[in-house]
Amino acid sequence: MGMSVTISAAAEPDAEQIFRLQYLCFQSEAARYGNYRIDPLVQSLDQVREEVGADCVFVARLGDEVIGSVRGRLTEDGAAAIGMLCVHPRLQGHGIGARLLGAAEKALAEQRGATTYRMRTGHRSESGLRLCRKLGYRAVGRSLGADGVEMIVLEKPAAAYAATA
Repeated sequence: MGMSVTISAAAEPDAEQIFRLQYLCFQSEAARYGNYRIDPLVQSLDQVREEVGADCVFVARLGDEVIGSVRGRLTEDGAAAIGMLCVHPRLQGHGIGARLLGAAEKALAEQRGATTYRMRTGHRSESGLRLCRKLGYRAVGRSLGADGVEMIVLEKPAAAYAATA
């Protein structure tokens, strides 16, 4: 291959690649739940553009291609809601997701003052749950997504960033 994967803040021109990647990556999740109306598959390109402009969004690139993405935003309670973590299927299992998550955590704590990191992942999403646990997240509850999928809510204190970075 010869190229390194780089992690950087997303910019508006990245929105279309993020949108296409998200659609590709979440197909397996949709199949896992027998629900092709899950949030990542029904989000519009305009919504992705809006999030790239307003939220803390990072991409992983291989050359000019966006091969991973994650988004985070600060909630009213000071927690950072992190989501839409995805890595191109052919590149999963190489630590790219962990690097993306680390970049988002760092920015959300340092630039936006996050006190806690919060993620939600589907209750059958073993790889997502495994990654979260490996990076210090602990299950704190369950919720039902707008799409009807049961989600596990995971959190860790923002102070834990230094321990997992």
